[in-house]
Amino acid sequence: MSRKNIQLTEKLEEYIFRFSVREPSLFRKLREETARLAQANMQISPEEGQFLNILTKISGARRILEIGTFTGYSSLCFASALPPDGKILCCDISEEWTKIAKRYWNEAGLEQKIHLKIGSALETLQVILDSKTSPDWAPDFGFGPSSVDLVFLDADKENYPNYYPLILKLLRSGGLLIADNVLWDGSVVDDSHQEPSTIGIRKFNELAYGDPNVDVSMVPIADGVSLVRKK
Repeated sequence: MSRKNIQLTEKLEEYIFRFSVREPSLFRKLREETARLAQANMQISPEEGQFLNILTKISGARRILEIGTFTGYSSLCFASALPPDGKILCCDISEEWTKIAKRYWNEAGLEQKIHLKIGSALETLQVILDSKTSPDWAPDFGFGPSSVDLVFLDADKENYPNYYPLILKLLRSGGLLIADNVLWDGSVVDDSHQEPSTIGIRKFNELAYGDPNVDVSMVPIADGVSLVRKK
């Protein structure tokens, strides 16, 4: 049997944070403001944010699509890693939450790199695929199949399987899908959990694993992150 992942104690988590995470003060300020919201558990951890930042740099991404923005922590991590001509399109359904995000994008001086589209992300993805020119709400982002370098999926879990085929069409060859919450606090292996969100994540995991057109690696960071590379 292969060696199992180490069980993280509170002391080990503190050690990882101390010797790995280099969180800018503005990012910490956003995280602390978000912690006061009832939905604070929706925010990614700083160590996951730094992981996303590094993946952006390693992949050389210039066009990023974020599905599920919340208060903007992950978008800050992505945008700050983009090259000068890089762009990120953020999709969310909440004006309230993204209003907080926009404040921090501006304070970080990254607002020129970020487009925001409020509304159904499934509809937004289809518009990008079908458009002949860049949509008005993202004039310099790009359009059509194979127009995106990196996608971060962290939205409504029941729709993960529905996002998957659209994302693959949008990704260029060699492009990367990063899917968050793929372990769903352990619910994916508990048959007593049959909520639409849990079922959606299970189906997504099965789709990615069984797809010969991608390379996939499930990483046990935070609540589970899958890296899916389009061949």
